[in-house]
Amino acid sequence: MTGLTAVALAAVGFLAFQASANAPDHLARPSGKPSASDSASPGGHHGGKKKQPTALPADSGSGERVVYALDAHRVWLVSAAGKVTRTYQVTPSTVDPEPGTYAVTSRSSSVAGSDGVPIEHVVRFTSVEGVTIGFSAAVDGSTPKPDPQTKTGGIRESRADARAMWELATINVKVVVVP
Repeated sequence: MTGLTAVALAAVGFLAFQASANAPDHLARPSGKPSASDSASPGGHHGGKKKQPTALPADSGSGERVVYALDAHRVWLVSAAGKVTRTYQVTPSTVDPEPGTYAVTSRSSSVAGSDGVPIEHVVRFTSVEGVTIGFSAAVDGSTPKPDPQTKTGGIRESRADARAMWELATINVKVVVVP
């Protein structure tokens, strides 16, 4: 019986953590005003408190958008109401975009990636030195690290994450890249 109670408490704790990680910062504070720790980098320290690594970066804009954190290799999908609907890790490409605000410029349901792997749910938002940068999922579900000797712009997601991205990131939707 003690074992079942421990498992139940662990499950509730995990679900509570997931819910809090996906709640926008302004809902976590009664005043709705940013706190000093909101400007800390993900996983950084400010005032002795460690910020959740899955918390939406404070300087990532407003409204409907995709937020991509280069250093954290993390994406947040944010609704028009400013609510995080999903966050997940990605496998970065060998060529990174500069931090800034972009817009989705093109999409493809399925193509061959720059590495020759069949990919789906491709969402492109910029190019760097002739290399197109965008999010996609390998049809076989793989997310291997790219060959550092090859210039690729595909930021790989799981197939489920790519489907969620595809639903949100239509043409002209903002993509905010943060360090």
